[in-house]
Amino acid sequence: METAHEVTEEITRRAEEVGVRVWLHATDIDGSRRIGIDGAQPVVAASVFKVPVAVELARQAAAGEIDLGERVTYVPGTGTMSPYGLATYRHEVTISWHDLAILMIGISDNVATDLVVGKVGLPAVAELLARLGFTHTAVPHDCEGLFQTVRDDLGTEFSEETFGDLTREDYLRLRILDPAQTCRTSAEEITRLLAMVWRDQAAPEQACADVRNWLGLQVWPHRLRSGFHTDGIRVSGKTGTLPMVRNEAGVVEYPDGGRYAVGVFTQAYDTRMQAPERDNFIGFAAARAIEWLRA
Repeated sequence: METAHEVTEEITRRAEEVGVRVWLHATDIDGSRRIGIDGAQPVVAASVFKVPVAVELARQAAAGEIDLGERVTYVPGTGTMSPYGLATYRHEVTISWHDLAILMIGISDNVATDLVVGKVGLPAVAELLARLGFTHTAVPHDCEGLFQTVRDDLGTEFSEETFGDLTREDYLRLRILDPAQTCRTSAEEITRLLAMVWRDQAAPEQACADVRNWLGLQVWPHRLRSGFHTDGIRVSGKTGTLPMVRNEAGVVEYPDGGRYAVGVFTQAYDTRMQAPERDNFIGFAAARAIEWLRA
């Protein structure tokens, strides 16, 4: 049988071939097997930070502090920028907190995320993470707060065109790409959080069920899901994307009952925005890690 070292060396070699550094952790949710590559090191979470936000929303709902069925009205043009979802709407829309969570996780809607964060509060998310024992995972900003750090660092407004003009050295000076100053986690901690959600340990049972449902509705097939093609395998997850950063953390469930939490975080050595081989690498790395866990 392959050793864990042989598997992680293969994953690391493939990472170099596609031009990224990788941090990885995978765990058997119902067992003791683990495998990782620098899994304890803090990394830039990007939109993976929306997972603990979702857990706190669901926890507050289970505690009766929030009614997930309550409606909130969004007026176009009043939220943070986002390439998907409410930011693209032309007309006013009224939507429930539950459905905002679906947008936040399912398509990584930044407007929906900031509405949810404004409801639950960043201090409450911090309290949740501390109570669960996480030391490397933090959510100091909502999406608008993250973008404001970029405006401040650049001294100007920014857009995709602005980002396209920056060098790698310019990017690495931005606080949004510094784990010490941005929303962060580690591959090990995010898989531990996901495992707790799947075991109903991160929050009350109904809250964990809600989070599992939201993560299962994510639409993106190009990263984690790209590594799992067998019928009957269920993949739930949350992507995270910033310049040079491609991430995904999620849970892979097999027809035989096996459940595995995996987090793959990458940082590119260049600034190309279009690099599908790097998205596919996340699926490859997750599949190889879980294949070893199941051996």
